[in-house]
Amino acid sequence: MPDRAPQPVDRTLPTEEARDLIALVREIVQREIAPRAAEEEEAGRFPRELFSLLSESGLLGLPYDSEYGGGDQPYEVYLQVLEELAAARLTVGLGVSVHSLACHALANYGTKEQRGEYLAAMLGGGLLGAYCLSEPSSGSDAASLRTKAERDGDDWVITGTKAWITHGGVADFYTVLARSGGEGARGISAFLVPGDAEGLSAAAPEKKMGMKGSPTAQLHFDGVRVPDARRIGDEGQGFAIALSALDSGRLGIAACAIGVAQAALDESLDYATGRRQFGRPIADFQGLRFMLADMATKVEAGRSLYLAAARLRDRGLPFSKEAAMAKLFCTDTAMQVATDAVQILGGYGYTADFPVERLMREAKVLQIVEGTNQIQRMVIARHLAGPESR
Repeated sequence: MPDRAPQPVDRTLPTEEARDLIALVREIVQREIAPRAAEEEEAGRFPRELFSLLSESGLLGLPYDSEYGGGDQPYEVYLQVLEELAAARLTVGLGVSVHSLACHALANYGTKEQRGEYLAAMLGGGLLGAYCLSEPSSGSDAASLRTKAERDGDDWVITGTKAWITHGGVADFYTVLARSGGEGARGISAFLVPGDAEGLSAAAPEKKMGMKGSPTAQLHFDGVRVPDARRIGDEGQGFAIALSALDSGRLGIAACAIGVAQAALDESLDYATGRRQFGRPIADFQGLRFMLADMATKVEAGRSLYLAAARLRDRGLPFSKEAAMAKLFCTDTAMQVATDAVQILGGYGYTADFPVERLMREAKVLQIVEGTNQIQRMVIARHLAGPESR
């Protein structure tokens, strides 16, 4: 059974331009993404041509400054675009979020000269980015990363391995966090590394339970030489830059999660109103009606939560706690709603002929990436009660 586009969400958008933007995204989804999503995911095919189309359409730089090729859109609009894309195919929605994350360091901490030289191509020049923080032995404890950046004249030489890199091996540029100084968070710097740099190679993509079309791979840096002009921010500022990027990135994950949940809800409604048992639609039975009501309520609550956090960001107010709350709630919601969708479809829900089994597998990773939900609870608790006693 081919995937269908989700039923249009009734969105409150701040401008007519934003409404036109959502209409454009829905047109691209219906024409280019949804019809092939199931087939390409099953085949593990990365849709690079789609990202080229999204770049040409101005959708890879939406929250960034138009002076450098961005879309000048507030985060509350950008995130709703991500939701629409993820509802059709998470590989695409999450891919746009990761690309935006990879652009964050340069856009917000780069010099005017650096932004002038690199940023326009990153935002609208057909390039695709990736973000390199995690390592095989440092995931949640990111400040313990071991990849080294050693100064050699006007260059830096980067050596080490990064892990769990979305777009690893296919990206045109990587924002890389590496240890340029002593131990701990203050010894880390950020670098912009071209995808074709000598000494940079990617391992075979990980074999995952979901998102098979999105390559996730280790990256090996074997003496990769990067000029100091590609160092972003001050020496030792890299970890602060990384945390700033992750606050925004977590909102991207939250929006993608609600897209997945909305798609699962739509499929459940379509099936429950069409499937007949005992002479009437199964949607007539109270047990299922209550499940559908709970699913819809969670989706709307998650959408409201990520949009509230986005509006804080757009106003220049602190939003770290709210971003963690949104990531936590929205991804847990996606997993619960997708699981319920499989239950509603019964045996059909467990087959690849219907999309809900894929949505369930994809939802799981959202509880893990860009800070596990256990880490989100730690972040929220620190905002509420202060740091843990040592």
